[in-house]
Amino acid sequence: MDINAETFKSLEVLLNTTELNEDEWIDFPEYGFRQYFLWKNTETGATIALLEYQKGGCIPVRHTHASNQFMFCLEGEYEYTDVALTLKAGSFYMNPKDNPHGPTLAHQFSRLIEIYDGPHYYEKPVYHTDETIGDFVKKED
Repeated sequence: MDINAETFKSLEVLLNTTELNEDEWIDFPEYGFRQYFLWKNTETGATIALLEYQKGGCIPVRHTHASNQFMFCLEGEYEYTDVALTLKAGSFYMNPKDNPHGPTLAHQFSRLIEIYDGPHYYEKPVYHTDETIGDFVKKED
């Protein structure tokens, strides 16, 4: 059987982070970071995103998530200041659903992969807008 590219469509996704569309970054200039969604499931709220924090960038408040949060630090130094927990290149971080955490501070330019296995928040946090949070607030059951 001869399979050609026209009849065989892959569901796989391949992105090269050196070729990301600059217009698809979501900027949070007042907090010194930006976010690029590598993958989204708008039905469940699960996502995988690339985060870049400038030195001094932060999440300014303690908050919780409506799902489990996972982060992998690619470069830099990013601290959860309330517990003095610092991610450095090669660090993996897991924060369980409903666990209060933050604020955070980037001690130097930091690049992280962030994964949520469901909706990010129960309600929009102060550092988000309706436009930036989109479908990632938990919907009423």
